[in-house]
Amino acid sequence: MRSRLVPPLGTTGPVRPVIPRLVLVPGLGLDDRSSRRLRRRVAADLVLLPGMGRSAPVPGLDVLAARLRTRLGTGPVVLVGHSQSCQVVAAAAVDPRVAGVVLLGPTTDPRLHSVRRLGTWWLRTALREPWWQLPLVLLQWLSTGPRAMRALWRVAAPDRIDARLRAVGVPVTVVRGTRDRLCPGDWARQVAAAAPRGSLVEVPGAAHMTPQTHPDAVAAVLREALAGATAPGGGRAGGVSP
Repeated sequence: MRSRLVPPLGTTGPVRPVIPRLVLVPGLGLDDRSSRRLRRRVAADLVLLPGMGRSAPVPGLDVLAARLRTRLGTGPVVLVGHSQSCQVVAAAAVDPRVAGVVLLGPTTDPRLHSVRRLGTWWLRTALREPWWQLPLVLLQWLSTGPRAMRALWRVAAPDRIDARLRAVGVPVTVVRGTRDRLCPGDWARQVAAAAPRGSLVEVPGAAHMTPQTHPDAVAAVLREALAGATAPGGGRAGGVSP
């Protein structure tokens, strides 16, 4: 049953909806630099977690999700994940403060659990990225460190994001670049279909690093997600239990 805005006693008009904040979590080994161009276009709070911008020891995925939830404030928020952090975002998205979710290049496709296949598909994707941003990615990986990155992969890779999303009742937008081999089209469609209110957006010509290489297109998706979460009947109007 959908809820509606009811004016409080003593007022004559409808209650203005609260505009959600964007909360962004960078991907595996990445930090604030990966979304700097994006955040120049749309305001977002950045949360760094172990293996995702921080070199601290990596706990279990549910603990990572709990840490993310402690950073949400009073809400409402639209949670944004990129790559490996999408799995953490999906686990945290059952929080009642979450009014919407955007997943940029979500992992992990079960076909990539093999290290050999992962390496092959990663290389094919890297060759499709603009050359200028590869040094920036490497600098971020060095800052986060291979130990934390490896630990995060081991924690997150087996977790089924599509199963997590079945419990997420808010709008979920999956975004992939059309040249992304780490998030193939069939996998992105499967992830979007798993969410009760899921949808898929594809960015033509982009590969995996969409926040860094295609910030205008991603910013447009985020603004649309904010608008959908702000409008009456959006967000958790359907009533999803945390």
